[in-house]
Amino acid sequence: MESTYLEELPQGKKHPKGLYLLFFTELWERYSYYGMRALLVLYLTTQYVSGGLGVDPERALQIYGLYTGAVYFFPVFGGWMTDRFIGLRKAITIGGITMACGDFTIFLTHSEAGLYIGLSLLVLGNGFFKPNISTLVGELYPRNDKRKDAAFTIFYMGINLGAFFAPLVAGFLAEDLFLTTLDTGTIHYGFQWAFLASSIGMIVGQIIFSTLSSRYLGRVGLKPAKAAANETYGENVPLSPKEKQRTTAILILACFVVFFWAGFEQAGSSFTLYTKNFIDRDVFGYTIPVAWFQSVNPLFIIILAPIISALWLKLSKTKHGDLNMTTKMGIGMILLGLGFMVLIPAVIQTGSDENNIVVKANLLFIVFTYLLHTLGELFLSPVGLSLVSKVAPIKIASLMMGIWMAAIGVASLLAGQLASLTATLGYLEIFAVIGGVTIFLGIVLLLISHKLIKMMKAENA
Repeated sequence: MESTYLEELPQGKKHPKGLYLLFFTELWERYSYYGMRALLVLYLTTQYVSGGLGVDPERALQIYGLYTGAVYFFPVFGGWMTDRFIGLRKAITIGGITMACGDFTIFLTHSEAGLYIGLSLLVLGNGFFKPNISTLVGELYPRNDKRKDAAFTIFYMGINLGAFFAPLVAGFLAEDLFLTTLDTGTIHYGFQWAFLASSIGMIVGQIIFSTLSSRYLGRVGLKPAKAAANETYGENVPLSPKEKQRTTAILILACFVVFFWAGFEQAGSSFTLYTKNFIDRDVFGYTIPVAWFQSVNPLFIIILAPIISALWLKLSKTKHGDLNMTTKMGIGMILLGLGFMVLIPAVIQTGSDENNIVVKANLLFIVFTYLLHTLGELFLSPVGLSLVSKVAPIKIASLMMGIWMAAIGVASLLAGQLASLTATLGYLEIFAVIGGVTIFLGIVLLLISHKLIKMMKAENA
């Protein structure tokens, strides 16, 4: 998004240093989020005497869905407030501090009430942080800068670097370093220390951001978007028909994105429980902690993102050019659906009754599923962030980014409900339905891709 103060930043072939500042700031926020995401269901379902809260699995999955859903709903509110009153950089700081307080609250308390207070602070803080740091990445570049897609790929690697380390550290702290055996012989997990580590991570991220932002961001992101737009275009100028058409296209794509993330978010819920109970996690005599499997997806992201980025660049130099954004997103949905199909033979082998497990599935089933889901994510998620940055009207850029993320919120609520149904319907039925629906919708998106590109004006999308 074009900024009034963009001329203060050096422009050229290289990316501005501010991108890497935002990269590391987002890295720590994702470390906090994915550390909680990896442990929440385990913390809820583990018995109280063992360091958890002793909640039954079906309710735990619903709480997980509510939390991950709310995390992505609140960016609508945070984006609206930021566009009008706060400014991107203040919003990021408010969000970061609030999230650090949320993690610290859960560390200090070992109760459902403390958990709910902490999760509420995490949700509120994320609403101010998440949409605005993504919007700020876009503000570092002129509106149609060719470097923007690559910038979001780099930024996305920061997201996944934090997401990769968080489950490893959280799992190590909770299931290894602070794992103790009580005098009664009961195993006690160190969940609280993992939550403390997440709080410390958020504090580190905010110190880095606050210390270096003036140097590397200049005045970009200081003024609310509405005020900056009024300086450029005049006050109270309504959205043009072209801008309304682009906004409609974003909303249509957001509806498809709901179904993608409803499937993808099974990673922290039904996939976690299936991995815990039905996947053979023993490798050379060592039992891999369940939380570590949450690092498989971000590890694949870090490995594959440069390859996919190079693929887009190579395609752009061919006769027919790069694939358009909506085509990439349709392919991403199909890849996600195929990932679920990989798990079907495993579920047929193991069944869905954790009290009557005859055989466990090879861990390569879940790893290969994560591989296909990662490829689907790379085709859809960074492309979507870049698309919103390019297409959204300037006055409502953060709001539209918030709405885009709210689609993930709707998906997370749906994901929680779907995951809870595995207790009654079974994993086979749920995985087959999710996989089939996402493949079908991916094909539909491919069929209407040209129409959506026309709505957004192909030269800008």
